[in-house]
Amino acid sequence: MTKLILAVVQDQDSSRLSKALVENNFRATKLATTGGFLKSGNTTFMIGTEDIRVERALQIIKENCRARDQLVAPVSPMGGNADSYVPYPVEVEVGGATVFVLPVDQFLQF
Repeated sequence: MTKLILAVVQDQDSSRLSKALVENNFRATKLATTGGFLKSGNTTFMIGTEDIRVERALQIIKENCRARDQLVAPVSPMGGNADSYVPYPVEVEVGGATVFVLPVDQFLQF
């Protein structure tokens, strides 16, 4: 059976992951995407592969997409008193990868 792996990674990890996938004979389609929480750039990889290669693909993703800390200025509250709002940067963990593995009924290449 075939699987579709959707991996959402930070742009900083995109080139490294793409190179590692090619070196391990995985074909992937890259899509430029934007995250909802930090509104930052991401890359979504679509990888079609057989069941027996899913674990290897996940290992490559894990090895090439690392989490990192980033300072983020909070957004001013809508409708609140902007005079009393003092934005303090908050450190949040970003990166790593969000991965979905889905079953595929049919996988064709033309």
